[in-house]
Amino acid sequence: MFGICNLAIVPLRFEPSDKSEQVSQLLFGEHFKIIEQNPKWIYVELAYDGYKGWIDSKQFQLITEEQFNILNDIPNVLSADLIEYISTPINQLIPISLGSNLSFLDNDDINDSKFSFDGIKVCGIKGKSELIKTAFMYLNAPYLWGGKSPFGIDCSGFTQMVYKLNGYQLFRDASQQASQGEPLSFIEESEPGDLAFFDNEEGKIIHVGIMMDDNYIIHASGKVRIDRLDHLGIYNVDTGRHTHKLRVIKKII
Repeated sequence: MFGICNLAIVPLRFEPSDKSEQVSQLLFGEHFKIIEQNPKWIYVELAYDGYKGWIDSKQFQLITEEQFNILNDIPNVLSADLIEYISTPINQLIPISLGSNLSFLDNDDINDSKFSFDGIKVCGIKGKSELIKTAFMYLNAPYLWGGKSPFGIDCSGFTQMVYKLNGYQLFRDASQQASQGEPLSFIEESEPGDLAFFDNEEGKIIHVGIMMDDNYIIHASGKVRIDRLDHLGIYNVDTGRHTHKLRVIKKII
C-alpha cells in the first residue's frame, strides 16, 4: 500500500502513539510506502529519503502503486514562500509551508480532491549560490526536534530542506548527511553552501550547519541563527563561547 500527505504538516513518530517522540515530519504532498498498519497508525517509508516512522492513519490519502511510481519519476515542484495555501473546489483552504510538494496537483487521478495552487513554485537544480538565499528564509525559525518547516525545524531538517528547494537531495539525519560529499582539509577551502558537521565526546555526528562567507555559519540551534566558525567549532556570538565541536566540512555539490 502507498500514500500521500494531504495535510500541511504531519508528525512522523518513533512509535505508534501520540506521546511518542517526533523523529521527522511529512509536509504536504510527500508520498510514501506503507510497511505496516494497525487501526490507528501506519508505519511508512518516505519516498524522498527512505526515512521511516509512524503516522496517524487519519492523516493521509491512499494512492496506488502505479501513482506512487509516477510521483517517483516526476521532478519535485515545491512551494517557494514561507506560508501559502491550497484551495479546494468548495473554497476551503489548507495552509502549507515552504518546501511542500505540489507535483501531484497536475495529475487528476492522484489529485482527486481537486486541490489547486496559485502561489510561487520552484523546480529543478539551482546554482550553489542560491543555497544561502534559501537558508535565510528560515532565519529565526524556532528549533523543533524532527521539524522541517519555518514554524519549527531541527539542524538536519534545515539543511535537507534548503538543499531540496534548490534541487539537491540530502539524507534526513546529520549523521546520514555526513556520509555524503567530499571532505575538505581546511575551513579556508570551504565555500558558501558547504556543510559543516559536529560531533560529541563519543565521536558521533550530532549537528550540521551551512557554511557562509568569512567563516560564518547558519544553523538551527535554539533557532535558525548565524554564528562564527573556527577550527574548534561554532562560536556563539551571543554567549561568547563555543557550542559545537567541529568534526568535518564537506562539499556536497
